[in-house]
Amino acid sequence: MSLKTQRYLVPRDIPVRTTVVLAAGVLLLAGCGDSGSESGATARSARTDKPLTLDNCGRHEKIKSPLRRAVSLDQGSTEILLSLGLADRVVGTGTWTDPVMKGLEKANAKVPRLADRYPSFEKVLDQEPDFVSASFDATLGKGGVAPREQFEKLGVPTYLSPADCAKDNSGDDDGSRTDPLTMSPVYAEVRDLARVFGVEKRGEELVERLKGRMAKATKGIDASHVSMAYWFANSDSPYMAGCCGAPGVITRSLDAKNVFDDTHDEWPQINWETVADRDPDVLVLGDLTRKSQSAESAKKKIHFLETNPVTKNMTAVKHKRYIRLSGAAMNPSVRTVEGVERTAAGLRAFGFTG
Repeated sequence: MSLKTQRYLVPRDIPVRTTVVLAAGVLLLAGCGDSGSESGATARSARTDKPLTLDNCGRHEKIKSPLRRAVSLDQGSTEILLSLGLADRVVGTGTWTDPVMKGLEKANAKVPRLADRYPSFEKVLDQEPDFVSASFDATLGKGGVAPREQFEKLGVPTYLSPADCAKDNSGDDDGSRTDPLTMSPVYAEVRDLARVFGVEKRGEELVERLKGRMAKATKGIDASHVSMAYWFANSDSPYMAGCCGAPGVITRSLDAKNVFDDTHDEWPQINWETVADRDPDVLVLGDLTRKSQSAESAKKKIHFLETNPVTKNMTAVKHKRYIRLSGAAMNPSVRTVEGVERTAAGLRAFGFTG
């Protein structure tokens, strides 16, 4: 779930100092070594003479290698770069919902966090980036950090996750999908970013590990008789997962049923009476550490569910069938695999194994 629906965010149009603009443009054009790739010489010989042109979400981004000063503006994008061993080339991150993925703590500690939410456009440019990536259209749009066109004017290439541009982001909410999300766009993002940084081999290895984890997590499980609902945040008007985003990947991989699979909205706000009426067998709860909505943590969600007169008699609540997921695992990213693993483990613990 992006920050698009959070009303405290306002569009920014901050004047940029001339020195910052010039630095960003000059850095893009200059070659600066190739630390961190498995074959620096190969990456240089393949890309120095001719820029790499990357087709991304309907845009053709020209990228000169080697990149050394990337800024990743969403947690999902950051965790891909860290998983590819590129911490030494990331000079800033922003927009976090959770602690970094397990195993990446040391790498993440080396990277400056520009903001827990959206950093300002000026603060991003202060890092003199030669590449900017994001997981959500809202981040690289009006009301986010800045539209992609603003970076383009300064000669800074941008990249948006294919998983997000595959949905309709034209409204004021988190968008909607005509076609159900699969893991293919996530794997494509890993490969794209690996290619941009000249570490294609690492990208393929990461994709294979993710596929292996998916296969292991879902082996022998049949939850076709199990109904589920996914609550991301907000106790007043809860954001519940629709059919076709990352929770849809989790649900379909386990052959389960999402009680709100009749909506194509990514994270529609649904009243509690409707949630109680659908009465899922299992509730998957976002366990977030941010503090921008009500009931962010799983603990607060459970307290609400067990004390609210509308929800306390729901099947999942009475039997305490709760599965806790990070917010990152409920968004399209490499963490979606973690979502599959944890949800499968939870269903097995509840006896829903076939």
